[in-house]
Amino acid sequence: MERAPLITLTTDFGTADGYVGTMKGVILGIVPNARLVDISHEIAPQNLRQAAYVLYTAYPFFPPHTVHLVVVDPGVGSARRPVALRTPAGDFVAPDNGVLSYVMAREPVEALVELADPRHRLPRVSHTFHGRDVFAPAAAHLAAGVPVASLGPPVPDPVTFPPPRLEITPDSVIGEVLHADRFGNVITSIGQLDWSGGDLSLAPAFRGAEYGEPVRFNADDAVVAVAGQEIVGVHRTYAEVTPGEMLVLVGSEGHLEIAVREGSAAQRLGLRPGDGVVLRL
Repeated sequence: MERAPLITLTTDFGTADGYVGTMKGVILGIVPNARLVDISHEIAPQNLRQAAYVLYTAYPFFPPHTVHLVVVDPGVGSARRPVALRTPAGDFVAPDNGVLSYVMAREPVEALVELADPRHRLPRVSHTFHGRDVFAPAAAHLAAGVPVASLGPPVPDPVTFPPPRLEITPDSVIGEVLHADRFGNVITSIGQLDWSGGDLSLAPAFRGAEYGEPVRFNADDAVVAVAGQEIVGVHRTYAEVTPGEMLVLVGSEGHLEIAVREGSAAQRLGLRPGDGVVLRL
């Protein structure tokens, strides 16, 4: 049985306007049998790191023939390049502005090309809506089986963020805040963490940071220092503490997470992406 083309969409467009629907119309005009899946259209406007993180959490759960379309593009109309990335985990179409950084820090890059061939974009390209005119057509053509090399020339120097901070010393792990979700849970770069009885082991999620030796530690004895506070112990669930109490746990992505049961750790601690976090073992 022939599989239908599968395309995901991640944008900062919201749903009040017709931008997302228009891109879907372009895709379906090129590949009518495509299945379209919305990852999120609620990325904060122009927030590249949020988009990179949300994409990082979602793409591994899709089949490897998926095309992931990402349009968070504060440089639309400028000299920034539109690109297509091929990895063993799927294809990605996005602006070359760092939004694919976390994918490229985890997946081998098989090909990265500029979307330069006019055959795979709309005949008229606006200065302000490349999601419709450039990215959506390229994603559709990829999903329909067009080779990635046909979209344009190789890109040897993609724009990427530095790998999220993760430094391992004999008695601590130093990381940073990656993201705060809509519940106010604060996800850090300290991951991936796996449980083994009452112990945790750390297998770093991103290539290219200062990883040092593998780490294994007792969850109850660990202390997390963040925003001038110390939190003792790493938990498995939010329900292990009382409502309003702060805790540290291993979140669904395997990263160390700071939370307040039925509250917002981001608001209580005033944490933002890039803020430091220290796990003392």
